[in-house]
Amino acid sequence: MLQPIATSGELLAQSKSSADFEQAKADTINELTGALEGDDCPLCKNRGYIANVDNGAIRLCRCSCMAKREALREIKRSGLTDILERCTLESYSTPNAWQRQAKTLAEKFIASPDGWFVATGGVGSGKTHLCTAICGKLLNAGVPTRYMQWRTDAPRLKALVNDREDYERMINPYKRTRCLYIDDFYKGTVTDADVKLAFELLNERYNSIRLITIISSEKSISEIMKVDEAIGSRIYERGKNYLLEIAKGNNWRLA
Repeated sequence: MLQPIATSGELLAQSKSSADFEQAKADTINELTGALEGDDCPLCKNRGYIANVDNGAIRLCRCSCMAKREALREIKRSGLTDILERCTLESYSTPNAWQRQAKTLAEKFIASPDGWFVATGGVGSGKTHLCTAICGKLLNAGVPTRYMQWRTDAPRLKALVNDREDYERMINPYKRTRCLYIDDFYKGTVTDADVKLAFELLNERYNSIRLITIISSEKSISEIMKVDEAIGSRIYERGKNYLLEIAKGNNWRLA
């Protein structure tokens, strides 16, 4: 016996009913509360994903908060969590003109984070405080940020240089993250291996206009140039609009 053929109107009604059913399921999923820690996201309710209906099927899409969560995990791993809470723009003291100028430059960069922010100066000059404060503001704005402490992370990278697979796995996140903060760049004795590593990392970021790089160093730009002009000139070119060179002797810890 022949089955009755559904009319176009009936097919449309069935299609609409199916789409409504899938959307209802997606809405139910989106009402669930997740258990992710590190940030309270009203979009995904701390699940890490959002359910959408695409071509009649439910698709789970990564929430935008995940980039910040991953950055915070990396920062926690690196030990920067406590200093992020302590070194804020609001807590940066400005009793002197040079400190007020430094804070103004940091605020300008935060308002329009384009290029590199470079802070050089001696111990206690406040360069790490300002660079950390900038990272905190960018993280809160949802910018994926990684922290690299040169004196500890550079030796780890150099130790892996003969194991290309592990080396690439470790260095690539530093090369490609939206924002990279290198703290205490060229701290201590600088070897040929340091120069090679610095060039590979910074040249990659130099060639990607959209990437933000923040550098603090006890060495001035001219001192970095003396170590390697190719590296120094790249840092200067990218950071010349936000170059903070704090004069030797300006130590707020001794004020």
